[in-house]
Amino acid sequence: MVTIRLSRRGAKRAPFYQIVVTDSRARRDSGYIERIGFFNPVARGQEVPLEIDLARVDHWLERGAAPSERVGRLIKNHRKQTAVAG
Repeated sequence: MVTIRLSRRGAKRAPFYQIVVTDSRARRDSGYIERIGFFNPVARGQEVPLEIDLARVDHWLERGAAPSERVGRLIKNHRKQTAVAG
């Protein structure tokens, strides 16, 4: 099964996550099929905290990919923000 989940990058105490499409059996930080965005929970100032390619998310969801709980919430919030801003 294909899943959309977070893959951790960054340093100790400075997390940075890539939002990736991967095989559900793969390890968290191993290889992935496609990178569709990023999440920076400690963004400050002008740094962008969240960026997601919603077209690619929709593409993978149509093909049966299942988002993790956290990624599902991030996608939902990002859709709300883009609807209000755009």
